[in-house]
Amino acid sequence: MKIVHAQIYPLSIPLLEPIKMSGETVSFANTILLRLKNNLGRTGWGEASAAPLMTGETLESLLANVKFLASNLKDFNWDNPDEYGRQLGKLLYANSSAKSCVEMALLDLHTQEKGIPLWQYLRMKRGCTEASMPKPLPLLRMLGGSIEKEIADAKKFHDEGYRHWKIKVGLLSVDDDLNRAENLCNLLKGDTISVDANGAMRLEDAIRFCTSPKSRQLSFAEQLISSNLPLSDFLELKKRSEIPIGLDESVHGVKEIERFIAAGVLDGSSLKLIKTGGLLSALDCSDLLEKHGLKINLACKVAETSVSAAATAALGFAINGLPWGFSMSNQYLKFDVCDSPLRAKQGHLEYEQLGSVGLGVEPDIDILRESLTKSFPSIEC
Repeated sequence: MKIVHAQIYPLSIPLLEPIKMSGETVSFANTILLRLKNNLGRTGWGEASAAPLMTGETLESLLANVKFLASNLKDFNWDNPDEYGRQLGKLLYANSSAKSCVEMALLDLHTQEKGIPLWQYLRMKRGCTEASMPKPLPLLRMLGGSIEKEIADAKKFHDEGYRHWKIKVGLLSVDDDLNRAENLCNLLKGDTISVDANGAMRLEDAIRFCTSPKSRQLSFAEQLISSNLPLSDFLELKKRSEIPIGLDESVHGVKEIERFIAAGVLDGSSLKLIKTGGLLSALDCSDLLEKHGLKINLACKVAETSVSAAATAALGFAINGLPWGFSMSNQYLKFDVCDSPLRAKQGHLEYEQLGSVGLGVEPDIDILRESLTKSFPSIEC
């Protein structure tokens, strides 16, 4: 397979409401969509979002790197997905988000050529039979804002079938966050409930949080302390915590997971395609986590469209189970760019929502053009 044309769309899409995290407040999805056309006339799509606090890539740098990769794709044959990582690595060092965007579009094209959905291709790589069907993915919903708003949202989305939740912590005092967590756990008793500090807590505050009786009902706590802290701090937290510990910003690929497993500092991890460098590396990460009996949360960056959601869902359908849920972030957008956006059904995503071949979703070009960020036009390569 040869690539003959590329089109890059840098987008800025408003969220339904701002999402406050410890290090930033997100009001717009700053994301890039890539459209690749091959020599047989088929079109494949990829997406990656700017995440300066997670991958170090701004929209400007991400756009430059995707443009650089897309401009050089024509020099290679793209017949073997197992070689995609090595081939992209020959073009550009690091820059996991840009590589994930390109790999996604290439895999979309490859699985269209094979006449199978992307999720089925990934399942077969994991050893599942071609005829086996995946279970619905449990979708995770974020809770934030005032406690009154959190309670109202929790009741609303619980009635819609959601049973996995994430409470953003780290902005308020430890006592306030503990009270929020306790109140929401009592309201949603029996559900899978987590907190996520995005690395904002000091070690002593994280230990206090994880040893408080008010946090005992939580299913796990994600990235309470900064990824820049020494491994000994993570070990101290894990030893003293009375609830499971998950990592996110600290984990970008197999090497980090292996290091943290050897140190015994985690009970599970959040996987994002922009961190691992793409679907195939994320699949390797999921294999490693499952091998060691560790839990998995799959997540899109806040916020991405149905393109990234479909790719991440394909990975979820390839994994045996997601006890910590799937954070599908297109549900926080004011509008999606795809003809048939992915939507929750009773708090789950079903594989039937994806198309019969390839990635399974298709953006609307007119909506893409209307959603272009004011700073950058679309780019042809």
